[in-house]
Amino acid sequence: MRRRAAGAGPKFDLVFADRVLVTLVHLRTGLPHAALAELYGTARSTVSRAIDEIRPLLAARGFAVPDRPGVRLRTLADVFAYAEAEGIRLRIDGAETQVRRPKADRPGRRAFVSGKRKQNTIKTTTVSDGQGRLLWSGADRPGRMHDQTAMRTEGIAEQFRLHPKAGADVDERDRGLANEFPDQVSAPPKKPKDDAPPGDQYAWREMRRRQSSDRICVEHVNAELRQWRPLQRYTGRREDCAATHRAIASLVSDRSARRPTRHRPSTELVLARQTAC
Repeated sequence: MRRRAAGAGPKFDLVFADRVLVTLVHLRTGLPHAALAELYGTARSTVSRAIDEIRPLLAARGFAVPDRPGVRLRTLADVFAYAEAEGIRLRIDGAETQVRRPKADRPGRRAFVSGKRKQNTIKTTTVSDGQGRLLWSGADRPGRMHDQTAMRTEGIAEQFRLHPKAGADVDERDRGLANEFPDQVSAPPKKPKDDAPPGDQYAWREMRRRQSSDRICVEHVNAELRQWRPLQRYTGRREDCAATHRAIASLVSDRSARRPTRHRPSTELVLARQTAC
């Protein structure tokens, strides 16, 4: 069988550094391939080929670990094992990205219609630590699938069984996880009835405020992901959305992992000096 010699085949018009730069610009700003080709003075097919080559490499890098240079988290099992070993309480939330509506008479056309946003979307799951540093993002699924169903199909519930010391804070849509793992998962408290005593109403508001304060960091992570143009409204092919999302999330994790770890000050009262008897 004939084998291709080393270095044979079509040559790249862009060197490797330029191919990486083109991909990063496209992921950050969403510039069309034709516009990038004009900027680099090359053909559109060259830009498309470069992006198709570099994007999977970025998506396969995994997610950076805070204070651990060189260590990457690539699967949910890695994330839960890391959280259990380091005593980190996870924050889990879902996000939706609008995608193009499939053509008429195409099978599965209604699978991407989100019941919440009333648009064609693709949902993803985001996991962060308590300081808003991205640890994992993925599990792309059609917008019609409920978050609770996704939690089980993508293996998050199974990870809680395998790692009994791992804990997480979730939102109202994932209350089923909190009911199944009450010692590990925390969800917002249920709203009391309208005729409940004022004390119960106040206690509910205070508990909900505290739970929202603990979870706001993962909302900030989702907002940081949406600063990248393709995740605001994805206009490319849906089969490339997962790789695009993973590539962007991997780059965001690199930046968030460099943030220093903040230690909360203790609220215990300490005497300045012992009183002499």
